[in-house]
Amino acid sequence: MDILRIATAGSVDDGKSTLIGRLLFETQSITKDKIEALKAASQRKGLDFVDLSLLTDGLIAEREQGITIDVANIYFNTPNRKYIIADTPGHFEYTRNMVTGASNASVSIILVDARNGVGEQTRRHFYIASLLEIKNVIVAINKMDLANYDQSVFEKIQQDFNEISEQVKKPKQKISFIPISSLYGENIVEKSDKMPWYDSLTLLQLLENIEIEDQKDDKSLFRLPVQLVIRPKTEEFHDFRGYAGRVSSGSIKVGDMIEALPSKQIGKISAIYRAQDSVEVASKNDSVTITLEDDIDISRGNMLVKVGEQPELSKELKARVCWMDTTPLQNGKTYLLQHGVNRQKTKVTGIQSVLSINNFEEEELPENIKLNQIGVVSFKLANPIFADPFEVNPPNGAFILIDEQSNGTVGVGFMI
Repeated sequence: MDILRIATAGSVDDGKSTLIGRLLFETQSITKDKIEALKAASQRKGLDFVDLSLLTDGLIAEREQGITIDVANIYFNTPNRKYIIADTPGHFEYTRNMVTGASNASVSIILVDARNGVGEQTRRHFYIASLLEIKNVIVAINKMDLANYDQSVFEKIQQDFNEISEQVKKPKQKISFIPISSLYGENIVEKSDKMPWYDSLTLLQLLENIEIEDQKDDKSLFRLPVQLVIRPKTEEFHDFRGYAGRVSSGSIKVGDMIEALPSKQIGKISAIYRAQDSVEVASKNDSVTITLEDDIDISRGNMLVKVGEQPELSKELKARVCWMDTTPLQNGKTYLLQHGVNRQKTKVTGIQSVLSINNFEEEELPENIKLNQIGVVSFKLANPIFADPFEVNPPNGAFILIDEQSNGTVGVGFMI
């Protein structure tokens, strides 16, 4: 069964957790005992309705404040497919968590409060969804019940959002708009009779009709970061040498010629194993072990690519960086750059610009990049990494930056 990965986004109190709770409730993904517990918890809070947001706000601090802080993964399914929803925070302080939650999503649901319209966080979340190359964006204009289900309110927000999308300029991105009320379930699973002027699909119908890319037909460049060299110390397999890892993009088959980076030695694939089974083809996200006809120098941290599909090897790179630390990114500072299983020491050699979220223009030559800001940065590495531009090959075009002292993740980078 297909799996659709979704990330929710929006400002604080736009109703993300309630929306997800409503989806779970309407698809009968909640057990009876949990519904009873929700009713009891809602009564303790003095509410005259069942607070479905309590299904996803799992931290004590979240329930106390009524906001989402951490990323929660929620699972449900319909007869057609399975769903994994990352309920990401809306508050500016937790934008870094939103980036993390949306990193593997195929769909971004951006909620907008019908009373408030498009705000700064809406712009920020849409830009991040575009930066992450999320092709399907659903703009859910929520709390239409508090706007008297007014069609003009919906159309004004739709117009404002379209102006934002023109500024970001991602022509491959498909944007859908839907007026909803998460609290009352309007246009979530069933069509709402409160908004007869809306004649398109409900939210669940939109999700059910989104096409999921077939990994077997992935036309991306083949990339396999080597995580482990397998050499069994047994009499039966004493000559076995396999190279294990997860295919990050593209596909490979028995008989193809591969090149090992950085050594640039070439070999021919003799066998591909998925667990104990021998297979002819390995595709994106497959965890496999590859053997070659002739032994060549390959170790953990190397990358296997098809001959003729090699990435450019360079110790210097430029990337768009989302900064996630309270200590700003400074020119001349050194960090550890982690790309797949390859970790290299790197130095910031220049900060070209930082993004103004109000107009999506680049402010050139800033002094630093602060928490939750996005900027263009140049780096010099101790040794080259085997990355592609993120727009060309997203799985192989991203990396993280690690502080050498705290060992904490301080930034996410996207190769330009």
